[in-house]
Amino acid sequence: MEFKIVVDSSSNLTSDHIKDENVGFEVVPLTIRVNGKEYVDDDKININEMFKDLDESKVAGKTSCPSPYDFSKTFEGAKHIIVITISSKLSGCYNSAMAAKDMYEGDADIFVIDSKLVAGAMRILVDATYRLIKEGKSYDEVVKCLTTIRDNTNLLFVLDKFDNLVKNGRMNKVVAFIATMAFIRPLCYGEDGEIKVKEKIRTLKGALKRLVVNIGKMVSETKDRICVISHTCNEADAMYLKTLIKEEYEFKEIIVEENRGLCAFYSLQGGIIVSF
Repeated sequence: MEFKIVVDSSSNLTSDHIKDENVGFEVVPLTIRVNGKEYVDDDKININEMFKDLDESKVAGKTSCPSPYDFSKTFEGAKHIIVITISSKLSGCYNSAMAAKDMYEGDADIFVIDSKLVAGAMRILVDATYRLIKEGKSYDEVVKCLTTIRDNTNLLFVLDKFDNLVKNGRMNKVVAFIATMAFIRPLCYGEDGEIKVKEKIRTLKGALKRLVVNIGKMVSETKDRICVISHTCNEADAMYLKTLIKEEYEFKEIIVEENRGLCAFYSLQGGIIVSF
């Protein structure tokens, strides 16, 4: 096999996302520990059960990244391997994948890229990698193009609850304080791998409308871009947002997907993440 794409499970992708005998694809799962139970963020994870345990637990849940060995197991069977991870400022996945690359004794080119984001932004990178490979691009060309795409990918999000982000130290103290104010619904964004507040809004609907406005402020052209709306148990607002975005912009495609294990754990019920 010439190429293999490896991604961690914060991408929301399942193992069958790419089915191509000539291009390998694997998802390396993170682990979530809640109420004394361990949830592996793979194709079989039960989100409803995880939320039930979260509601019943008196102790904050925790997440852990895959080990270097977990990543290294995916490196077999390909000449060129592209590994895409969640932001290194939100998880240790990038460092773990880099350690796996250093310890790997096989004969393969391995490129590990820090997506600097999460969720749909990682799907955009995975799909772009696959497209470049199918276009016949060389390994070096794929690496160069992928870095440019990463640097031009954006993420905005609105959450109903920030509990797990705050408890697990995934937000700085100022952002965490704003996010937990009862009368504020912050519109947040990812910048250089960190979570920041773009605007402070009072209602969810208002935050979603401002999210749409800010897409146009962050990118000048959308017709060649894909937009991914990732939601946690909130299909109604996700579809409402899709309608608003479709009325305002000409994206190549707008995808609505459910947040899986890790993204669901941190965004909690009602969360909306938009990548473009």
